[in-house]
Amino acid sequence: MEEQVGQLWHRFITRAAATHYPVATMELTTVSRTVGILFRASGGDAGLRIEATTATTHGARRSWLQRLAGSHQRVELCWRDTEALRLPAQINWFPERQLNYDLYLWLAVLAAGPINLSLPWFSLNQQLTQNQLTCFPGLQARYDRLVAAQLALRPDPQQLPTDEAAQELAIQQALRRPGSVNELPLAKRPHQPVYLWLHPSPPLISSNHSNKTSTPAATSTPQTRNNTQKVNRRRRGEYTPMPDGKTGLLAFRLESLFTLAEYVKVDRCTDEEEDTQAAKQALDDLEQVSVARDNQTAAASLRFDLDLPAPTHDNTLIGEGILLPEWDYNRQQLRPDYCCLQPMLAAAAPPIELPPHLRRTAQRLRHQFEALIPTRTWHKNQPEGSEIDLDAYLQQLTEYRQGKMNAERGLYRDFRCGSRDLACLLLADLSLSTDAWINNTARVIDIIRDSLFLFAETLATTGDKFALYGFSSCRRNHIRFHILKEFTQTYNALIRGRIQAIKPDFYTRMGAAIRHASSLLSQQPASQHLLLLLTDGKPNDLDQYEGRYGIEDTRMALHEARKQGLQPFCVTIDETASDYLPHLFGTQSYVVIHKPSDLPRELPLLYARLTQAK
Repeated sequence: MEEQVGQLWHRFITRAAATHYPVATMELTTVSRTVGILFRASGGDAGLRIEATTATTHGARRSWLQRLAGSHQRVELCWRDTEALRLPAQINWFPERQLNYDLYLWLAVLAAGPINLSLPWFSLNQQLTQNQLTCFPGLQARYDRLVAAQLALRPDPQQLPTDEAAQELAIQQALRRPGSVNELPLAKRPHQPVYLWLHPSPPLISSNHSNKTSTPAATSTPQTRNNTQKVNRRRRGEYTPMPDGKTGLLAFRLESLFTLAEYVKVDRCTDEEEDTQAAKQALDDLEQVSVARDNQTAAASLRFDLDLPAPTHDNTLIGEGILLPEWDYNRQQLRPDYCCLQPMLAAAAPPIELPPHLRRTAQRLRHQFEALIPTRTWHKNQPEGSEIDLDAYLQQLTEYRQGKMNAERGLYRDFRCGSRDLACLLLADLSLSTDAWINNTARVIDIIRDSLFLFAETLATTGDKFALYGFSSCRRNHIRFHILKEFTQTYNALIRGRIQAIKPDFYTRMGAAIRHASSLLSQQPASQHLLLLLTDGKPNDLDQYEGRYGIEDTRMALHEARKQGLQPFCVTIDETASDYLPHLFGTQSYVVIHKPSDLPRELPLLYARLTQAK
């Protein structure tokens, strides 16, 4: 009864103290694509992701009703760092939905401007506002509407103490006329949050222990892969010492006491069952997450799976490894011989026939790809052939009688098929994330395997030159480059056995794999070189190859490939690929397969469209 009364009171007082407008709520998930395009079009860094920020304590004055309800202590404000542009997960501060939508757009434009870290927060936001309104005068009317809505929510200076009133008047004047106020007056209490400006003191991510632990890459599950409404948040974290268990509060269960009453076993479902929603709510309520290292071996089984296999059970190594450079985004320079790529062949890969469940699809694709086979034509001036080339013979006879001889002239012609002057290299991501299940019957690695089978079957029909490779990595010194089919090899049962033997392992260091694949592809004599990358996620590895660092190294590797005359193209099943692939490949050089089970059928057709255009 007491719990029910408490819940009713909490709902009542929280609603009474609320100042938001739930009906006019705008979600970041619905506008993130538009916001990202506007941010980059306004001059923002194209490599930044669009993510939800975390709420921080502002410390400003609250009404007695808000203090009674325990609300309005924290607020989500916009800020930007080297990894992402962080915006509120939802905006419902204004009564009109259009105003909340306009605020998302304005914050994207404001954050796209150059930030002078030497300026105080008050002057910096005024300068950014002035610069962006000057560069984009069409935003002036929208900004004026937002200012009017923001001023309507701010406190009345006449009802504030003298120091806080002076501070509030300066903020309101700076909103109306950016650049008209030089300094923000001091006050005993912080000012009310300014929704139209960037965060005054954004959370900083502690890096004291960033390189002391290695966290395995999270493998996707069907639940997380299909959860399109997931909001990525940046949370403030700190490392704390692990409690020794000798000090602190002594806690015990009352039923463990010796009493005359008999212990009654009851079902404590509300206390002991896993409640993911409650856990998520508790995490959202935390402004700072503390992490401690207990040095226990609870994850020994996971660490065993990620360790390199013994040489007797590993694939066959080809050579001693290839040293490759890597782009250091933090230093803005290329590190020579920084990575070691190890080519390898599957140790146990017996020759097999095409799996039965793919034979009907393969037959249909072969019929479709027969249209790409060059027609049979007469090839003249050949050194050998099925018939004499009369035109070449008469030309040779005429030159002989004129005293001119050309011994290198071909005197035969042959009726045969032409050849398409192109070469294609397909590079498949074989990282640990491909072990995730996409449905009740297949994993990502199974879909990739079927895609390689059908891709090879169809290209063998057209006679195009192609090669198949796979890659994974375990730090920079061990990048595994699996040889499935080289350009000089004929597609046969042995190649199918290698494809059947692929399995998920380790991480995704894309830059080095792309550099080596580009070197192999550029050596092929062809007028068109197509580099296909098949992946299910973004670059990552155990060391610093994470986030912006890995993305920028991959982007530099793709830039180097284009300078060699190659045509990179990415095929992915990652639902969040639109956040980073345009920065890597460009807007026209990637495709997202939203239904992974369609990948085996779509990949050959995509290849046909890419090569028919040439």
